[in-house]
This record gives sequence, structure tokens and C-alpha cells, in this order.
Amino acid sequence: PEATYLLERLVDVAARVSGIDRIELRRRNFIPSDAFPYQTPVALEYDSGDYEATLQEALKRADYAGFPARQAAAKNNGKLRGIGFSTYLEACGIAPSNVAGALGARAGLFEAAQVRVNPTGSVTVFTGTHSHGQGHETTFAQLVADTLGIDIENVEIVHGDTSKILFGMGTYGSRSLAVGGEALMKAMNKIVAKGKKIAAHQLEAAADDIEFSDGKFTVSGTDRSKTFADIALSAYVPHNYPLDELEPGLDETAFYDPKNFTFPGGCHICEVEIDPETGVVDVVNFTAVDDVGRVINPMIVEGQVHGGVAQGIGQALLEGCAYDSESGQLLTGSFMDYCMPRADNVPPFQVGTHTTLCTHNSLGVKGCGEVGAIGSPPAVINAVLDALAPLGVSDIEMPATPHRVWQAIQSARSAQAA
Repeated sequence: PEATYLLERLVDVAARVSGIDRIELRRRNFIPSDAFPYQTPVALEYDSGDYEATLQEALKRADYAGFPARQAAAKNNGKLRGIGFSTYLEACGIAPSNVAGALGARAGLFEAAQVRVNPTGSVTVFTGTHSHGQGHETTFAQLVADTLGIDIENVEIVHGDTSKILFGMGTYGSRSLAVGGEALMKAMNKIVAKGKKIAAHQLEAAADDIEFSDGKFTVSGTDRSKTFADIALSAYVPHNYPLDELEPGLDETAFYDPKNFTFPGGCHICEVEIDPETGVVDVVNFTAVDDVGRVINPMIVEGQVHGGVAQGIGQALLEGCAYDSESGQLLTGSFMDYCMPRADNVPPFQVGTHTTLCTHNSLGVKGCGEVGAIGSPPAVINAVLDALAPLGVSDIEMPATPHRVWQAIQSARSAQAA
């Protein structure tokens, strides 16, 4: 968030000084969609993106064309209305392991997954990542159910128990699905490969002639098939395949060490209204259009963006640590004094996605967990300063509390009067 905030504030300052439209200046600095993969000067290679498309979609959803009319209506009501933009790019996943080695860290950046198919056809997944609100239990279960063609109710996700879980780096850097999910896919591919061998013996066919789709192992070009549940039971009751070629059981483990980061990007647009007499900032609308690669579960993605935007609004307008100037005592040590964003601080959301697939994992997914928190703070502050621009205010420190906004307005009015 810090780097994006700095860059997006600088873009707005440059636009004001140069007289170039804020949106146009951003466009001029976009990497064209046909330039990917794009090698950066600092060793990273961006694999995919379409920044112009996310910008266009965000402008449409935010009804940017109608903003001047809304701004004029606010002025008639004695309010200051502004709109702010933020176009960001994030590096997620922290990879590969040799990056850690080069930095002297004795740790791998891989993720691990174990998929255990039970005799009943249900599946237990052990993953090194851990959910603390991101919805891994839902997304991973959906991934397994869709891949193996079974009901999602028959999938159990086990995580957070070091007596059961394989090695893994856990949840950070928006990597759980892009890295942990890919390890899970590799483990399921092993499950399917062994399942084909079991099915081949039962169906008296060559393993290469077995196809797997929609939860069925089928002899290519025929209607002869076995269900996933049939094969699961056979794996543990191995009466119909040679034990000298196949071991009993259907339990596979896989590790995935990514070759590169993933690079989500997007455009966030914030619209605010300010009461010049009190300095109170009301966020009246917020639009976020993000490219997080393939979306596995739209509800989970939208929820993560909502949470990140709420956090970003808090950072921009409300949250700050205050200390006593003499004793150094923290004055905001409880929620009585520390201003967390509440429901009435969060506006209606317009959330959308524009997809370009990640090219170095089979799912095509990119990081998602932090995009809301990265794009939102500069969009909010740029909107506040856009509203205050007619008064001559060009900068304000976060958080833009009512007191700070009111002080900025008074200082600008005093300067104009002088």
C-alpha cells in the first residue's frame, strides 16, 4: 500500500503541475496489453495484464461521465465533491525458493498439499496454508469438487494443525490459491493418474485409453465407465487389480514452488463529499475493478475486495496511533480511542473484475487478498484533495480526519484572503 500510495499521489501532483488530465497521464504510462510478457529492469517479468481495460470498466461502473453534474449538485447544497483514482500493480506469491536462498533465508517458498480419497469416495485435503477469514475452506473445497466431479459436501479441508499438516509456508503475500491451490491441483492430478490405472484394469483397457471427466473414468470412444466412487472403493478393496503393479490406497502428496510472482492489477475510483464547515468526509461511492486472474469463486473475491477497501478507507480517513508528547504513552490503546471503520463509514461498492490469466500456474489465478487494501487509500485521498482543490489545498496527511480537513480548509481560506 505504501508504494502504491506514493506513486498514485505523485501521478496526481504531476498531472496538476503539467496540466495533463489525471486519467490521460495514467494511460500514457500503462504497459500495453500486447507488450506482455514484459521484462522489467529489476529482474521481474510481468506475465499478463490489460490495464486500459480495467480503467475503462472502472470509469463505466463509477459513472465518471456523470460526475460533473453530481459535483454541481453538491456545490448547490454547500458541499465539496471530489473524485479520485488509483491504478495499481501488485507482486504476490513471493517466489521462487531460490529468492529466499539469495537473501540468506533458510526456508523454502513452496506450498504442499495432501489429497486423501477415502473408500466412501469422500476426500480429505491437508494444506499448509491457513484461513483467517479468506474463505480457503470454500475455495479449496470447490476446486476439489469441480476437478474430481464430486459433491462439495464430500470434501473436508484440514489446516492449522501442525500434528497433521505437511510442510508449508502458510498464508501471506496473497499466495494461498496461486501457490497452495496449485499444489492441490498437482496432488489431484496424481490422484486421477492412479485412478486411471485402477480403472484400466477394471475396464480391461489400456491406461492411456482411459479418460476422466465429470467424476467418471471412461474408456475413450465407448460408454464403458466407472464412477469416482467406484474407483475409490476399489483402491481400498484391491480385488480387481494386480498388487505387484499398483499399491492399495488413493492418497497423494504434491509440492509446488512457483517460478514467478503473480501480478494482479486494477483501478479503484472513490467519490467523496465534504462538509466545509466541519471537515467531515463522506465516502459516497467506491468502485473497484481488479484483474486477479481466473476467478474461482466470485463471492469470495468480492468479499475480499470489500474487506480490503474498508481497511483502506480506515487507513485514509480514520485510523492513527496517537502518543502523549511528554510521556510517550500510547493514547489510542483501545477501540474507545482508536477509530476503526464502521458500517456507516463504508459506502456502496461497485466491484468488478477483468480477467487476464496468469501464465505460470495451471489455474490461471493471481493474488487477490490484498488488492482492496492496496488500491483504496490513494483513491480516497486523491478524491479528498480533488474536492478541496478549488480552495487551493494540494496535500493532506493521512488519516484525513475532520480536524485535519477543517484545518486545511481554514489555512487555504486564510492564504486566499491574504
